[in-house]
Amino acid sequence: MKFSANLGFLWNDLPLPDAIRAAKAAGFDAVECHWPYDVAPPLVVEALAETGLKMLGLNTRRGNTAAGDNGLSAVPGREEEASAAIDEAVAYAGAIDAANIHVMAGNAVGDSARSAFIDALRYACERAAPHNINILIEPLNHYDARGYFLKTTDQALGIINDVDVQNLKLMFDCYHVQLMEGDLTHRIKALLPHIGHIQFASVPDRGPPDQGEINYRHIFKTIHDLRYTVPLGAEYKPIGAIADSLDWITSLREPI
Repeated sequence: MKFSANLGFLWNDLPLPDAIRAAKAAGFDAVECHWPYDVAPPLVVEALAETGLKMLGLNTRRGNTAAGDNGLSAVPGREEEASAAIDEAVAYAGAIDAANIHVMAGNAVGDSARSAFIDALRYACERAAPHNINILIEPLNHYDARGYFLKTTDQALGIINDVDVQNLKLMFDCYHVQLMEGDLTHRIKALLPHIGHIQFASVPDRGPPDQGEINYRHIFKTIHDLRYTVPLGAEYKPIGAIADSLDWITSLREPI
């Protein structure tokens, strides 16, 4: 297996270029991030070139987090802000050659929210296509993201089918899916044609993957046997020093 370090959680006390270098030194095969926009793209490009790592993805801005925003694209009345966030993400991802953009839906409910989200995703996919960038949507669990519009993989699949473009994919985060739906093995197998990226963390504490209720040796073997080769995103919260939570990279890298 190959692994991508999510720098939103890992080495997030370092400037992004230094976090990329730390991920390389720790043995990761790729990196991904949340909101890199305060860092000039050339600095990220330099670190990626130096390390030989690929940036797998970034998120659109959440909006006014102090007011409770957690994304904008499914929030009726925020369409202009959502489009601006998408434009910003596409420009940044294009500048650093990132593979994916996670378009964050935000806190909303109902048919009007679904319509707003579909319109925003069509816009995002059209803007991203010339750069060979995939757009991702990710269901979030209702413990960590109460009120978030997108909650389940079934809901996400319905939206993907309705938008019906090649560069809209599912972000399958094992942590969120386990908390909301469970049955990870069957869901990964069924949804694989629609999956653009897979992330993982332990459940229920979102810590390293060698603890908790999910048997990641089994999950990673399932993914390996399906011939999915994209690095899997380690989006977990380290317990103590990051260096003390990395033994899993060696122990889980080779499925048995």
